[in-house]
Amino acid sequence: MSASPRPDLPWRYRVVVVLARWLVRALGASWRVNEIGREGVDALRAEGTPFIFVIWHGELLPGLWAQRDERISVLISEHQDGEIIAQVAEGMGYAPSVRGSSSRGAARALLQLVRTLQGGTSVGVTPDGPRGPAKQLAGGALLAAQRSGAPMIALRSHASSAWRFRSWDRFMVPKPFARVTLAYGPPTPVPPGDAAVLEASRVQLQQLMADVGRQAGDAD
Repeated sequence: MSASPRPDLPWRYRVVVVLARWLVRALGASWRVNEIGREGVDALRAEGTPFIFVIWHGELLPGLWAQRDERISVLISEHQDGEIIAQVAEGMGYAPSVRGSSSRGAARALLQLVRTLQGGTSVGVTPDGPRGPAKQLAGGALLAAQRSGAPMIALRSHASSAWRFRSWDRFMVPKPFARVTLAYGPPTPVPPGDAAVLEASRVQLQQLMADVGRQAGDAD
């Protein structure tokens, strides 16, 4: 059963949370979903090895739907709009979120991400959020992977038909009955090392996100 929205939220926000949960489940249930390259994720889960999903902010919705009920923790900003997203995610079977972003609460969020991973819970991050630039990888997720030893999984999605918000990330909402393709990259660890190692890993993962996106059908 879905958890109820937090009672301390203003009633308007609680209504938005309930409606958003219903809308996501109704839309998601209508999508024709095809997954490519999921074997690496399934193997890590079978081993009990936590990992980090890396998802572009504009493609968050199909990723949230595909990983529902998996008790993943998602990194979400501390703004009140972020609280709505956190409540929607938890109602879809996600673990309590990690709060923070590159612009607010970054150090605390990094520490919590590492502790969450070391405790055995996988996490999802949008490394170009919360404000962009779109599809440009920031370094926080790489640091969390390096310090925790958890591998990273690039996750890209494409829809045959979708609404796009007029926002910096062109946020995608697949239309009812759309064909939604999700492509997964191979587990990619971040080796220990200095800033140069992190930068090399960032460049590698940036390219991997583009490669996986083409597998999903996105032209980038």
